[in-house]
Amino acid sequence: MNKDSERKMDNNYFIDSAKLSKEALAKKHELENNPASRADIMAYLPGMEQINSDIASKVLAEVESYDPDSYTAADVQRALDHTNRTVEDLKALLSPAADAFLEKMAELSRLETQNHFGNTVYLFTPLYIANYCENYCVYCGFNCYNDIRRVRLDMDQIENEMKIIAESGMEEVLILTGESRSMSSLEYIGEACKLARKYFRMVGVEVYPLNVDEYRYLHECGVDYVTVFQETYDKVRFEKLHLRGHKRVWPYRFDSQERALMGGMRGVAFAALLGLSDFRHDALATALHAYFIQRKYPQAEISLSCPRLRPIINNEKINPLDVSERRLCQILCAYRLFLPFAGITVSSRESKSFRNGIVKIAATKISAGVSTGIGDHESKYTGKNAETAEGDEQFEINDSRSFKKMYEDMSEEGMQPVLNDYIYL
Repeated sequence: MNKDSERKMDNNYFIDSAKLSKEALAKKHELENNPASRADIMAYLPGMEQINSDIASKVLAEVESYDPDSYTAADVQRALDHTNRTVEDLKALLSPAADAFLEKMAELSRLETQNHFGNTVYLFTPLYIANYCENYCVYCGFNCYNDIRRVRLDMDQIENEMKIIAESGMEEVLILTGESRSMSSLEYIGEACKLARKYFRMVGVEVYPLNVDEYRYLHECGVDYVTVFQETYDKVRFEKLHLRGHKRVWPYRFDSQERALMGGMRGVAFAALLGLSDFRHDALATALHAYFIQRKYPQAEISLSCPRLRPIINNEKINPLDVSERRLCQILCAYRLFLPFAGITVSSRESKSFRNGIVKIAATKISAGVSTGIGDHESKYTGKNAETAEGDEQFEINDSRSFKKMYEDMSEEGMQPVLNDYIYL
């Protein structure tokens, strides 16, 4: 990333909300303008478990040596001709030279997807149960300095939301919170997961990173898989975008999926938030993170997500077009060709037309009936006024189709919607 691009990014992200108090603004400016006031991103905090894994060093070694502009059309063609693609092939497929081969990449990706997944597309929905957060991530609507309506649902409210979602026909739920141990304790998340097992066949979580024994506890509460976004693998950008909170500790976050598998989880999901740093390097790091985990834990179910930046409350300047749809398609095809057995999720951050098309090429899973706010599924699903207070959303979604509409649209597209693909004996 050149300095002009980095400066433009900073101007987009580092803005002041008129709603912030003078005290919050002063603290915000201190953190932004005085790097010395910020904690070392590589220093573990008390209570954070260290597992001494070598995967991060492997990923970073490949990413740091990657020069996208050094790859040629011949390198891309060679990668496309291979059956079992190497790390070098992945690098070529993510390079600018691959743009001219996008149609061929899409066709080969479609064949790989059909060979391993048929014409199925898996549907799920996220359920945000709290939006309190102790991190200051300048691009996120939940960040601790953003003036939003904060809500934590109680168990009755959570169960009401789950009933409504389950009655629509959905069989998988992804439970999310803001990253606050004080407001969303491990026990609180665990009780929510126990409730989810009453209504759903599959339960996932996307919460703050945990230690091995804590992931084991959530697995015992009924959780099947864990999603953690590294956001960006670029340590320089990571340090600049994550100014306070536990999320600032880069290695602890990186090892989350491995700790989850050590705690007994069946599956883990990986993602970078595309647009925070150079998208080619972050896409390479995401794929390699998943690849090395798969080689170390061959029993694990592996999936990748590909979220792009979306506008948030109090910051409309965050632009989802930092990475174009064409580039996003290239990334997804590269993922599929390099990791043919991996699941690929495309969220409601993307448009209806893009999601309708990409499920025929590379994606295997999409969300439906999505709300990134807190406690508003009753009004969203039934049209009634929710009795519970609503908390503000994490980001703006782009595809608001209901579960029913998504199911119908996928069927009309020639796909076979799947609600559950796992049987417990």
